[in-house]
Amino acid sequence: MADREDLANRLHSAAIHLLRAVSRADAESGLSPARLSALSVIVVRGPLTMTELAGIERVSPATITSTVSGLEAAGFAIRARQSSDARQVSVTATAAGRDLLHASRRRRLAVLAGMLDAMTPAERASIAHVVAAIERVTGTRALTSD
Repeated sequence: MADREDLANRLHSAAIHLLRAVSRADAESGLSPARLSALSVIVVRGPLTMTELAGIERVSPATITSTVSGLEAAGFAIRARQSSDARQVSVTATAAGRDLLHASRRRRLAVLAGMLDAMTPAERASIAHVVAAIERVTGTRALTSD
């Protein structure tokens, strides 16, 4: 049990440090972490209603409205009323928003690639097995292209 808890603790710490390292590259986007996160969801899963986006981002409707307003003012997203229900508003990424997000993703991947380059081939193989296991238990897969 202690080994499992120790491994969980080490994984937690490593994941936090890894995310901090790649998030430094996000600053180059010029967007706050909240806006970049919302833009990512809009690009990958959009168009979405504001309610759906707030739920995914785990924020209040007022917070997501403010976030999307900032994205819209910067030209990275657009809102539109849904024809079936005028009360519902959907949000979609603009071409500029998609371009910004893809550039940000490339910067993050470059940071990770640099870390992988600093590892031995055996360590990279181990990482590949760990990533596959995490994908399996979380039911997720990485995007394979911009």
